[in-house]
Amino acid sequence: MNAEEFTRRYQAGERDFRRADLSEADLALATLAQANLAQADLHNANLVQANLAGADLSWVILSWADLSGAHLEGANLTMANLTGSDLTGADLTGVNLHMVDLRWAILAGANLRQANLLMADVTKEQLASAGSLQGATLPDGTMHK
Repeated sequence: MNAEEFTRRYQAGERDFRRADLSEADLALATLAQANLAQADLHNANLVQANLAGADLSWVILSWADLSGAHLEGANLTMANLTGSDLTGADLTGVNLHMVDLRWAILAGANLRQANLLMADVTKEQLASAGSLQGATLPDGTMHK
């Protein structure tokens, strides 16, 4: 499915896009709130400033995707692959990042307030570059103050 078809179907009211192949899709600035994208392939996708608030992105492949400035508040990213993704300035408030692969991901200025990072594959250096970790559950199970 290409980005144009996906956007048309979303705008027509469809929200279930499980297992969709949207690899390399240009979805910059797209509004995809509440979409079910579980197990979708979004590697190398352009999601710059996309609105994915409340979306189900569990088990999604988002490796090397550009999510800079994306709005992901309350999204479910359980066990997603975000290897090498750019999350610069993204709003990840309250996002479930349980067991997410964040190796080589860029978290500079990302808002991770109240996020669940339990068992996420992420380094202390990556977390140190985040904009906010207030109330976040860290990979080791501790809560950031």
